[in-house]
Amino acid sequence: MHAQFTPAVFITGASSGLGAAMAREYAAQGARLALVGRRAEALASLRDSLANPQWHQIYAVDVNDQEALTQAAQDFIRVAGKVHIVIASAGISVGTLTEVSEDLAVFARVMQTNVMATVASFAPFIAHMQQHAQQEPCRLVGIASVAGIRGLPGASAYSASKAAVISYCESLRVELRSSGIQVV
Repeated sequence: MHAQFTPAVFITGASSGLGAAMAREYAAQGARLALVGRRAEALASLRDSLANPQWHQIYAVDVNDQEALTQAAQDFIRVAGKVHIVIASAGISVGTLTEVSEDLAVFARVMQTNVMATVASFAPFIAHMQQHAQQEPCRLVGIASVAGIRGLPGASAYSASKAAVISYCESLRVELRSSGIQVV
């Protein structure tokens, strides 16, 4: 990163896994972060362990609560001034079997969290990023998986959700190409 450029990064699923790892990496590079997840204590612990903890905002939000997620996004835009990167890292990886009737609800929850929450994570930022993407790098990051390319047995919901994220991000990349916003 450039010495004078301090990116603002909004990360869902930040309380553990990939989200927490990316938060640590971006904080080490000097970024200002929005840490979004359901577990406030885990987010606070992560924030306190990062470089410049006073720069980072915590939003204890379930990504499936679109209104709360949008409010967190709007607050971070207000606090940061400009947001440069949105990482939709929240996700569920759980086994499902189509023939198990109880798994239908699990399948719906996986699709909601892995696909619809990715869309809901990006939506509040697109118009905002379009205002400054030609001058400063802006990026929307969807977390996919090889399971989205080649379905895995016993993981039909996860595989289908990651295939949807891949196709969604490919479509969004083309839609936003002229705006300067990168989609990966």
